[in-house]
Amino acid sequence: MRWSSYYLFTTREVPADAEVASHRLMVRSGMIRKLAAGIYTYLPLALRSFGKLTDIVRRELAKADCIELSMPAIQPAQLWQESGRWSQYGKELLRIEDRHGREFCFGPTHEEVITDLVRNDVRSYRQLPLNLFQIQTKFRDEIRPRFGLMRGREFIMKDAYSFHATEESLDQSYKAMAAAYNRIFKACGLDFVSVEADSGTIGGSSSHEYMVVAATGESVVVRSSDGSYAANVEKAVTGPLPLPAAGEEETSREVVTPAMTAVSDVAAFLEVEEAQVVKTLIYDADETLVAVAIRGDREVNDVKLKNFLDVEDLVLASEERVREATGSPVGFAGPVGLAEGVRLLADESVRGLKNFVCGANRGDTHLVGVNWGREAEPSEWVDVRLARGGDPAPGGQGELEEFRGIEVGHIFKLGTKYSEAMSCNFLDEEGKSHPMAMGCYGLGIGRTIAAAIEQNYDDDGIIWPLPLAPFQVLLIALNTNDEEVVGQADALYNTLREKGVEVLFDDRNQRPGVKFKDADLIGLPVRMVVGARSLKEGQVEISLRRDRERQMVAVGDAVERILHLLEAS
Repeated sequence: MRWSSYYLFTTREVPADAEVASHRLMVRSGMIRKLAAGIYTYLPLALRSFGKLTDIVRRELAKADCIELSMPAIQPAQLWQESGRWSQYGKELLRIEDRHGREFCFGPTHEEVITDLVRNDVRSYRQLPLNLFQIQTKFRDEIRPRFGLMRGREFIMKDAYSFHATEESLDQSYKAMAAAYNRIFKACGLDFVSVEADSGTIGGSSSHEYMVVAATGESVVVRSSDGSYAANVEKAVTGPLPLPAAGEEETSREVVTPAMTAVSDVAAFLEVEEAQVVKTLIYDADETLVAVAIRGDREVNDVKLKNFLDVEDLVLASEERVREATGSPVGFAGPVGLAEGVRLLADESVRGLKNFVCGANRGDTHLVGVNWGREAEPSEWVDVRLARGGDPAPGGQGELEEFRGIEVGHIFKLGTKYSEAMSCNFLDEEGKSHPMAMGCYGLGIGRTIAAAIEQNYDDDGIIWPLPLAPFQVLLIALNTNDEEVVGQADALYNTLREKGVEVLFDDRNQRPGVKFKDADLIGLPVRMVVGARSLKEGQVEISLRRDRERQMVAVGDAVERILHLLEAS
């Protein structure tokens, strides 16, 4: 492709709303253009990279026996009402009406549509399992779209759905899809990790996220130092925390702590470790008051807590509700003497504490020398602690290491959540009807391309991993008024194309400095430069974008050298 006739317009201007490198570089390199908040036009350069990724996805999903189809983006409200998600999904669901006043939504995902399809076509266990996928545009009305393609409202996604007669069959497909995802991201040349994750609004019994490791990632991930365990912090568990030293049981007593609501202030005043303080948080869980006791140096993981309580709404209680639960102002709540009807949960981090400090449920007052089983006893011991780097790994396998990642894929075991709600049933060998077990497997196309850039760039531009690069080679003709330069560049361009190499030929009548700046910006893996000075020596210049080490190669050997570099990359 000749740059002079291609739709590719770079810019030196940095978008005002660009907060991360991929957003900034995709706009500057002429890959995307913003139409509205979180909505972008994908320009030809971006679509070529999208195409590379979708080819990899289709190839690896074919190995997992997945079948491609395409479902409508606009979905009737009736299906979402059947599943119960019309009222549950929230404002991210873009709801619309047609001219007849019938309600629809722009699909953020397709569980309802695929379940409706299969329930009307599949009747017998003999027709199962099935794994169907599509690559299609979705819409989620994010409250704050940001980071370019990483948190847009309209996006391209691969979503697959499997249907099974047994849980064992679902397990097999889940493992096959996990293996396919590993092959996909490995084939993309990305540094990634698979982690245990929360199922969120999709639901289901088990899920894993695929994270591209990047300093700009929104998600915090922990993994054991030996690599045997990894999880999103929303899901992560740890081994037991070391306990602070404590002597014989003391007698509990009240201590005046004027205006001390922060754990750090209380610990300093009483000359104890923060780990010896038990803080008690009061939550409103579907309008029921719940108290959570946790070690003072740790934080409650609201996702874990919400999942444990199995509630729709979970928020920290208002000051009025805190007084109702404790009889005290915010900041002095404790597990001793809570109001009747308040459910007390205690995190495992406080189970072994002796002689601990806690709020006295009285303003400006704390209790010291408190012990479980004497002054207070929780209704249940739970794991609702937010894991972090340095914590013991579960199973005693070293420590947890913390890093940031960009979620690019998510797989779920849905079980019968949707098939039961929507009567997607099959008949077994004895003619009995059962709901199908389901799996769901998503992969963000644009998000993966953006994540690849977040992992591969420098101050000058993108450094494409070869499998996702829009073109493999950038051929630059310097001195385009020189007939010999243009003629030789044309000959090399045609020969490379005949060899099946994807070449972008910069034949523009621009200054060399402009061409080199653009070359670094768009970041194609291999660069060949044809100039008058090198041609006098019978040579051209070849370099890799990743290291920029220049090699002078004889013109007659240039194509073979390019082929060798591409094969070795």
